[in-house]
Amino acid sequence: MNLEQFIQRAEALHKRLADLYQTASVLPWIPSDLLPEAFKELYNTSRMVQLAAEELYQQNEELIQTRNLLEAERQRYQDLFEFAPDGYLVTNAQGIIQEANRAAAELLNVSKHFLVGKPIINFIHLDERQRFYSELIQLSESDRVREILARLQQRHGEIFDAALTVAVVRNPYGKPAALRWLLRDISERQRLASGVVNNESDFSQNRPVHKYSKGETIPLNPLLIWYVCQGLVKLSTFCETGEEVLIGLAAEKMVFGSSMTSLPIYQAIALADVELVSIYITEITASPGLSQILLPKINQRLQQTESFLVISGRRRVQDRLHHLLELLKQQVGQAVPGGTRLNARLTHEDIASACCTTRVTITRLLGKLQQEGVITIDAKKHIFLKN
Repeated sequence: MNLEQFIQRAEALHKRLADLYQTASVLPWIPSDLLPEAFKELYNTSRMVQLAAEELYQQNEELIQTRNLLEAERQRYQDLFEFAPDGYLVTNAQGIIQEANRAAAELLNVSKHFLVGKPIINFIHLDERQRFYSELIQLSESDRVREILARLQQRHGEIFDAALTVAVVRNPYGKPAALRWLLRDISERQRLASGVVNNESDFSQNRPVHKYSKGETIPLNPLLIWYVCQGLVKLSTFCETGEEVLIGLAAEKMVFGSSMTSLPIYQAIALADVELVSIYITEITASPGLSQILLPKINQRLQQTESFLVISGRRRVQDRLHHLLELLKQQVGQAVPGGTRLNARLTHEDIASACCTTRVTITRLLGKLQQEGVITIDAKKHIFLKN
């Protein structure tokens, strides 16, 4: 008997008892106080059964709805996994492939059903298998996402350079239960990094461009740094009180990334529409040419950070604001007739956080500088510094 049949029978029983009780109650020759107590109890019990059946039905409907939602969500994530542009594999802790998406199968030139059950080490070039096996063992000892560079070998013998990003999944007891792999063909990157990198255009033109709109938070990955092709990025952290602190700006041809800081909280937000390319840390260490180009840019970010630190250490707020505007003039200033226009559209709150003061104080000081004719604010809220 299913739930609906149970409810129907409970309702029929309750109706029959209700009719019988009603009939007995209106018969003139049977006093109401002579109705059997057991009959009343049976009627009340049947009512309770009916209410319980209705509640069970409602709960069952909610469970069905929840199950359908979960199934739809599971299918959505399955589709994201299956049709992702990069290759994804799921293996057990020993590296035996349990799941593979279409991109991984195409990358390795095999069908998906052939991949399942095979050790991932089978697709590593023979000369690198010992090293790869050692790194596979070390994965279980760390929870950090790691990247392994290796030469992969397709089923029919073609070899290519790949970056394997892997994360460990642990069971409730803390034991490694599975490994999740992201596979990328970096042959072209390695070719560019092998010595033909002579200028910035060499390493930026052959990489995918990531675009973020103004106000969007840019994801940070400790395995890579971002190179700004276009736009402006605000770099900030948060203090104990929850207030945001401006610690840097990354303009065109500058770099930034979480690997360049030791701060536990580090955030990057697009101040304008930006275009970025990613450069893996492993590429920098493997290429002297790439390192030679990027080292001055990393040094530039270090110098900028020190400048922000010096500003925050000045005693008078007026001096902090003055030196901040001078720094912004150098970093994000655009020479125009009569002075310099700051391309960074910073809020009074941003300027206050960089100057270690309040928004009200910055608003007052900027107003004073406007009255003195030192600065003006254009129609797009950009600060113009007069010569």
